Amino acid sequence: MLTDMSTSRPGTPDTASAAPARRTHDDAPDTMALFARMAELEEGPERDGLRDELVTAWLPMAHRIAGRFRDRGESVEDLRQVAALGLVKAVDRFDPSRGAFESYAVPTITGEVKRHFRDRMWALRVPRRVQELRNRVRVARRELTQNPGTPEPTTADIAAHTGLTEEEVAAGMEALESFSTLSLDAELSSGEDGYSLADTLGAADTSFDVVVDREAAKEGLRRLPERERAILYMRYFEDMTQSRIADQLGISQMHVSRLISRSCARVRDEVLGQRPGGRTTR
Repeated sequence: MLTDMSTSRPGTPDTASAAPARRTHDDAPDTMALFARMAELEEGPERDGLRDELVTAWLPMAHRIAGRFRDRGESVEDLRQVAALGLVKAVDRFDPSRGAFESYAVPTITGEVKRHFRDRMWALRVPRRVQELRNRVRVARRELTQNPGTPEPTTADIAAHTGLTEEEVAAGMEALESFSTLSLDAELSSGEDGYSLADTLGAADTSFDVVVDREAAKEGLRRLPERERAILYMRYFEDMTQSRIADQLGISQMHVSRLISRSCARVRDEVLGQRPGGRTTR
């Protein structure tokens, strides 16, 4: 543990007679005089300069905190940037009359990094409550298996240890697998007939839409006059042209076209729940 025996800066209050400030790390400089001076200044270039000086002085500590979260799927450089953002927030919000800056800055920076993981690093976004359940389940599993040879705890064991319900534990355990996802191109078989995860996914079957449409139109078709039903059957089920239908029924092709359009519109209106006038039925 280091003890700061340096004298005060020029232009700052004399602190030589004060008790030496205790520092817990090499990257914890004595900047109380700077904070006190900044607190007395209004917004402006001089205050901004002091703020930049304080951030620069404490940046090594922010980098040290960021290093605690290495090897968790995020680059060290990105973690350092997040920690630096937390440091800036700590400098802006710190009240020098409340104690040592390090005691305030460490939880502020650590919280900023943890929020980064919570809000930015999930491949599959889950609600915050489920994220908290995940953390409680993860800690409980570690505590229950800390002794060598201890079997993997069951859902009931974790629920009893944490005070959660088994449903909450199940949600937390499922979230444990949601932090990262598997690529759809990932190979699931190493043999010659290898296939990817995408190969196992089904596709939308358009035939279901056809079934739904047919069932919806069935009642409307039944209510059509017999001749209109016959025309629609010949046109759409026997694939006859309008000219052939007209010859077979002894009417003009134009008349056939009008009957087809009118019949289809009537059935469509009934399927959509509309009256002939276009008003929706209730």
